[in-house]
Amino acid sequence: MNVYGRVARPFDDRFDLTNRLHAAFLDRTVPEHARRYYFCFGGIAFLLILIEIVTGVILTFYYVPTPEEAYASTYYISHFVNYGWLVRSVHYWAAQLMVVFVIGHMLRVYLTASYKRPREFNWVIGVGLFALTMAFTLTGHLLPWDSGAYWSTTVTLSLADKIPVIGSSISYLMMGGEGVGAGTLTRFFSAHIMLLPAALALFLGAHFWMIRKQGISGPL
Repeated sequence: MNVYGRVARPFDDRFDLTNRLHAAFLDRTVPEHARRYYFCFGGIAFLLILIEIVTGVILTFYYVPTPEEAYASTYYISHFVNYGWLVRSVHYWAAQLMVVFVIGHMLRVYLTASYKRPREFNWVIGVGLFALTMAFTLTGHLLPWDSGAYWSTTVTLSLADKIPVIGSSISYLMMGGEGVGAGTLTRFFSAHIMLLPAALALFLGAHFWMIRKQGISGPL
């Protein structure tokens, strides 16, 4: 008996996990129209999220989120850690592709009118997932702590400051002070690896649950 059999078989015999999981996740017929390539954009985006999680966890083993060490630790990952350049490159390009496929997925939903009743709430969740994707991009862009990351973040937060009434409060909260500095780096890093992933898990759970309940939307 293999390792899976020795470990999983006792639980499967007592709780019938194989049949239950198969019925819950795999025992579904995919509609013919959903087999077209543009119906796969959401699934590709989810695959990229999983890649981001794996590579991100590896990067946190070596990254130091302080103004004095952030750039040096990023350089160390790229030049001295075994295959660190590969992990960082995969993390970077998967993030760019994730934005592309999330936008593509939303365009497909909009153009096929899949946001209409009874899927209005799932569309709202999807908009929230798009906002989270952009928040991941914003917070992750600052972490290398080079000149490009510093000034692009400064410009972005200065634009947030122009929002009527609440702009200055939002900008100050994100910066952690009067300008981009140690407080900003700490807040962005904390949001990038803790707050945003927790929100992402909740939104994805709701998104998938609604899809399971309502099924895949039909063609236009």
